Amino acid sequence: MLLPVLLSLTLQQAPLTTVSEQSGWVRTGRYAEVESLCTAFPKRYPGKVRCETFGTTPEGRPMLVLVASADGTLTPATAAKKNRPVVFFQGGIHAGEIDGKDAGFWLLRDLLDGKALPGVLKQVTAVFVPVFNVDGHERFGPNNRPNQVGPEEMGWRVTGQNYNLNRDYVKADAPEMVALLKLLHAWDPLFYVDLHVTDGAKFEHDVSVQMDPQKIGPEAMQALGTKLREELFTELESKGHLPLPFYPSFRENDDPTSGVSYSMAPPRFSHPYWAVNRRYGVLVETHSWKPYAHRVATTRHVLEGLLRLVGRDGAALEAARKAADAEAESGKAREVVLLWDNTEKNHPIAFRGYAYERKPSELTQQPWIRYDDTKPQVWTIPYYDELRPVITATLPAGGYLVPPAHAAWVAEKLTAHGLRFQRLGKAVPTADVEVFRATEAKPRPNSVEGHQLLSVKGEWKKEKQPLPTGTLYVPAAQKGAHLLAHLFEPLGPDSLLAWGFFNNHFEQKEYVEDYLVEPFARELLAKDPSVKAAWEEKLKDKEFASNPRARLRFFAERHPAHDTRLNLYPVFRTDSAPAGLKPGR
Repeated sequence: MLLPVLLSLTLQQAPLTTVSEQSGWVRTGRYAEVESLCTAFPKRYPGKVRCETFGTTPEGRPMLVLVASADGTLTPATAAKKNRPVVFFQGGIHAGEIDGKDAGFWLLRDLLDGKALPGVLKQVTAVFVPVFNVDGHERFGPNNRPNQVGPEEMGWRVTGQNYNLNRDYVKADAPEMVALLKLLHAWDPLFYVDLHVTDGAKFEHDVSVQMDPQKIGPEAMQALGTKLREELFTELESKGHLPLPFYPSFRENDDPTSGVSYSMAPPRFSHPYWAVNRRYGVLVETHSWKPYAHRVATTRHVLEGLLRLVGRDGAALEAARKAADAEAESGKAREVVLLWDNTEKNHPIAFRGYAYERKPSELTQQPWIRYDDTKPQVWTIPYYDELRPVITATLPAGGYLVPPAHAAWVAEKLTAHGLRFQRLGKAVPTADVEVFRATEAKPRPNSVEGHQLLSVKGEWKKEKQPLPTGTLYVPAAQKGAHLLAHLFEPLGPDSLLAWGFFNNHFEQKEYVEDYLVEPFARELLAKDPSVKAAWEEKLKDKEFASNPRARLRFFAERHPAHDTRLNLYPVFRTDSAPAGLKPGR
């Protein structure tokens, strides 16, 4: 049904049609087309569209954004002044999954022409980034997505620097991500929509829409989000779609019987990142095995539904967001879940799949699944939709302190994330703070996104520490309080510590020769009964007792020359703001 409609629209050759439309939804254009259209839209719709460059990629290409509003509400300041909901949608974070670019231009033109959702751009300001991963988009070729039906050629998953941008939201390594985050926090959209195409199995469902807050987050936002998502699905189903509220990946790869989960990923990913900011993060995944024409139309229908519903319910949605912000800024929103997982509770659901067989391969000896997409089949599979907190943290009553050695680069991260901080203008010789000393620190053997990740064990404890001039103070009572916890709480999976930014502090740099430790050990045992008792207790541990290096380390750590900063996390917590702060951002 969708393809004939699309082709008939294409034949009309309306102004500002894309290469995709002109080709009958067989091809997609190169980035030069985005540059041309970004310039052409404001000329055709003066006062209703702005085209801006918000960054430059490492390979020198402009990063472009279009802002559309029927009444000229085209800046963050004017949108905020009018209490106007902003819907921010982006294509091409994975540039081979490019449905969002062509759907966005098509929809934007019809919105401005009044052919789609008349009046909605008087209720909502639309912010559209056609291609986020621009350099990846220009790594163009016919074989970049072998498990995807069209377009004929497309871009590449990662950036020119080989970053997967949809793993970079918290650590913000890529220049493209830093630029996008600054744009995102400047607009502070109520809805942030990231447009993708799935990988994986073959089935009939053509789109998944994951949206939070829905199962987590402020209760008022959960209730409104659930209502909106349910209405969106009703609308999509009326147009012939088969939407899913979860990412359609099986719990065990290539085994449909293992079931599916409603998951909440950490904020290194797009939609959880915006949900952690206590706004609505939306992940749209069209199904890779549907034709490109179908996928582009599906993406458009999702965007149309979201714009209509946000326009209609904008006042209530904005009120719920403001209440969540007020709670965070008051310092009351202190409990933060850093990692979620599913419980084993599940229930059966009907899933629209295809007939398949799954047998061991004679070549690889592993299971090989073969689908027959001529034979639709309804599978009854388990659905795990209950979440449980795995790692939680309580924000400090005051905030976090970052000593000057790390203040410059941490300040850049905080600025990108829209977080407030101040600098200490005068040293505090001794301050009562909480420090985290790792009792165990284990780097992962393989790098992830160019980082050697670090897992630590330990807990915060009261200590006295000097605070030199230039120390950063980051108050916990601010709009982005929960994001702050993800950045600074060391046990979180997306903390700066976990990503390896502080690995130097968990590597021994100075040491005492063994032949000096030996006499010191004997002297210490002879004069300190508490050390002697601790030693004898440790010897009851067979693993310790049989490890000569561990035995020696027991005494080396008690030597006066031992590095007291080894395994000390160089970020502190405080119950109150220190004296001598300079005005901050």
